[in-house]
Amino acid sequence: MAKPYYEFFCPVKVIAGNAALEHIPFELATLGAKRPMIITDKGVRANNLLQPIEAAFESTDAVIGCIFDDVPPDSSLQTVRNAAQAYRDNNCDAIIAVGGGSVIDTSKATNILVSEGGDDLLKYSGAHNLPKALKPFFVIPTTSGTGSEVTMVAVVSDTEKNVKLAFASYYLMPHAAILDPRMTSSLPPHLTAMTGMDALTHCVEAYTCLASNPLSDAYAVAGIKKISENLFKVLDQPNNAQGRLELAQASTMAGIAFSNSMVGLVHSLGHALGAVAHLPHGLCMNLFLPYVLEYNKSINGNKIGELLLPLAGADTYAQTPAELRADKAIATILTMRDHLYSLTKLPRTLRETGKVTEEQLDEVAEKALNDGSIIFNPKEATLDDLRAILQKAW
Repeated sequence: MAKPYYEFFCPVKVIAGNAALEHIPFELATLGAKRPMIITDKGVRANNLLQPIEAAFESTDAVIGCIFDDVPPDSSLQTVRNAAQAYRDNNCDAIIAVGGGSVIDTSKATNILVSEGGDDLLKYSGAHNLPKALKPFFVIPTTSGTGSEVTMVAVVSDTEKNVKLAFASYYLMPHAAILDPRMTSSLPPHLTAMTGMDALTHCVEAYTCLASNPLSDAYAVAGIKKISENLFKVLDQPNNAQGRLELAQASTMAGIAFSNSMVGLVHSLGHALGAVAHLPHGLCMNLFLPYVLEYNKSINGNKIGELLLPLAGADTYAQTPAELRADKAIATILTMRDHLYSLTKLPRTLRETGKVTEEQLDEVAEKALNDGSIIFNPKEATLDDLRAILQKAW
């Protein structure tokens, strides 16, 4: 049944494909900027991923004002303040984020401080607390998983109080996302696998949860098809530029889908496990996806069944009776995880992570029950339901 009302919004320009990086100076100029600051991390810089970006500026009027590469895996308020100080000290007029989720979150938060002035990020935390548009801001993802290059959300840790602060505003959305296969070609196999499953989960939850809508569905289904057709191709041939581009596009499509339709119980459990056991987000998604689909199947089995087409292809879909398609879709995801485990040792169960104890499961269940994503899950869940899913994932 079609829902009577939805909203869909994605103002981010996507610049994708061969030589996408070379377009950056021109795109900055259209926004009146010619002295960008690059925010990245030590790993990206050590892998020489900034070289093609720096080369793109050589024959133009624009110059890179400074490079800030001090972003840790879990960004903090202090990191953001340091980045904002470097931006001001070097008279920069735009920000280019080059990295994964933490770098992108840091850059979004830095853009708040350099645009609004001052050092107090806290007054802008929460939803829609920014009064006006921010400075020109581009994102060049170096992983194909988070989708942060097209979302309006940033999360930064307050290390003193040991809490994570969330920021949500349409003004946090980048002006452009640049998807270039050169930026992910050196991503190691286990990170390629983990970020691929992260993007897959974003698509699957966007499609199967309560706030899905026709436009987000289109992005979600296209993203699933790209991941299922290209993830193993890229693991087999890491330098396959077309495959890398397909995964980058899938991650962006997933970001557009879930930021317009929300996510569900996989994310609630994933957020909780990440907080308790400090495991990477993409790994948490991989651990819970099939078991949550199994749990939800009694309510939305038909929607899960529809995913068999992009997951397994037309032949498998046509040969599977309608009432068995949901089970087959879940089985396809389980097989994908087994294959990824054999190739990259990406854990499939909580026990395989070696970082989670059975005693922690109650705490994970309690945290998940209070996570905001749970309200968009198609099937209501009690504490006992969550414990049962965690037991299956154990």
